[in-house]
Amino acid sequence: MFLQPATALSAIDRLQQVLQLQDPADKCAAVASLVIDDDSFIHQPRQRVAPGRPERLQLVRPRDVPMRGLGTAEGRAALVHAVAHIEFNAINLALDACLSFAGMPASYYDDWLSVARDEARHFAMLASRLREMGHDYGDFPAHNGLWEQAEKTADDVMVRMALVPRVLEARGLDVTPGMIARLQEVKDHATAAVLRVILDEEVRHVAIGTQWFRWCCEQRGLDPTPTFLRLLDDSQTRIRAPLNWPARRAAGFDPDEMPAELIAGH
Repeated sequence: MFLQPATALSAIDRLQQVLQLQDPADKCAAVASLVIDDDSFIHQPRQRVAPGRPERLQLVRPRDVPMRGLGTAEGRAALVHAVAHIEFNAINLALDACLSFAGMPASYYDDWLSVARDEARHFAMLASRLREMGHDYGDFPAHNGLWEQAEKTADDVMVRMALVPRVLEARGLDVTPGMIARLQEVKDHATAAVLRVILDEEVRHVAIGTQWFRWCCEQRGLDPTPTFLRLLDDSQTRIRAPLNWPARRAAGFDPDEMPAELIAGH
C-alpha cells in the first residue's frame, strides 16, 4: 500500500492509511512523521479500519503458539519475535485510540500519537535484534489477542483505557523483569538491554492510560477505583502474579485496584 501525499488527505485519512500499512518498516517510518494538524479532527466522524500486518505473519489461537525455552537460540529468537509482535500491535492500538474516539481533548490525541511513535521505535529495536539472531518478523506464529481486545472495547473510550493500557500493557510491566533476568542468566545481554529500555518507557504509556481513564470517570461522575474493579469483573479479567508494584505505582495505580496479596512485600 502506498501513502498518498499528506496534503491531499485529512488527518483522519492519514491515520487510517498508516494504520492499514502492512509493511512494518513502512509503518514505523510513517508513524514517526505523523502529526494531527487539523483542528476539526477532534469532532470528525470516525470509521474504524482494520490494521495492516505482513501477509506472511501466521496468526493462530493463543494456545497454539508454541512454548520454547530460552536455553536455545531458537527459543530466544521466538521470545524476541513475540515481544516484537506485541509492539507492532501496540502501534496499531495507539493509532486506533486516536481514530476510534471523537470528542476527546486535543492532548489525548497528542498523547496517543506519542505512544505510537515510541511503540514504532520499540518494534524497530526488536526487529533489528531479531535480524541479528538470523530471523525476521513473521518467522514465528503469533496470536491476535491484543487487537481482539481493541475490537471489544471499540465503543467506549473509558473501557478502552481501562482494559488495554491498564490491563494488557500493564501486564508487560509485570512480566518483563522476569524475562530480563532469565535472558541475563543465559548471557543474552543484548536482548535484555532492549527489553530494559522498553520496560522503562512502557511505564509512561500505562500512566497515559491511567490519566485518560480517570478523566473519563471524572466526566461521568464515577469513582475510578470501583469503576476499574467493575470493568475487570465484567470482562472476567483477573490480575495475576507476578506483580511489578513499583512500576504500576509509577503508572498511577491505586493499591485498592490490585489484589493486596500481590502488593505485599513490595
